[in-house]
Amino acid sequence: MPKTGAFVPEDVAVTASGLVVVSDLIHGAVCALRYTSREPQGRWVTVGTFLSPRGLTVDAFGHFLVTDYLPGTVHSFMLGPTWEALAPSSMLGLEGPCWVGPGPDGGLAVSEEFGDVQLFGSAHQPLGSLGTLTGHSFGQPAGVCSDSEGSIIVADERKHQVTLFPRVGPPICLQLEGLERPLGIACAPQGQLVVADAGDNCIKVYQYLGEMA
Repeated sequence: MPKTGAFVPEDVAVTASGLVVVSDLIHGAVCALRYTSREPQGRWVTVGTFLSPRGLTVDAFGHFLVTDYLPGTVHSFMLGPTWEALAPSSMLGLEGPCWVGPGPDGGLAVSEEFGDVQLFGSAHQPLGSLGTLTGHSFGQPAGVCSDSEGSIIVADERKHQVTLFPRVGPPICLQLEGLERPLGIACAPQGQLVVADAGDNCIKVYQYLGEMA
């Protein structure tokens, strides 16, 4: 565990090199699992401290992205050779940011609790919200991800559904049976979608691209 006391991981990400990174809401920290010759089992090391870190991902450029819920901020940084944070920057003005995921063309998408999904470009410039751009009304947006075709996919915890937002055209409500409380989502190879369903504590895998073709 990274510190004495409870370790409650809020989100987890894995870098291209296999480094496991976890956001720890209880201690206000982002921790990485570091392996050394003296510690072959690994040891949690704090690589960043924040007020209320929740969502966590790694973008196409190797930047760590962390949503900081209470101040309404998304932090970005890289790790140096001695595990120090490099090139820190922040995106401000969000309302209850919870989940963050890679967007198309090197950008990112951030879901706001009881709000909308905000889009940012590869230089972290604001691009507007999915709700405003498409006319879609969210209940409680949660996990976000993007697929190989550049579509953004959003889980809606309150509406018990997952919606696909293609580059062109209106949003598509995916017909995924058995969803109770979808939270985290991720795209897998061959057009599969992995959904963490907190309603029945299951990880569910759906084939969605093949069904749409």
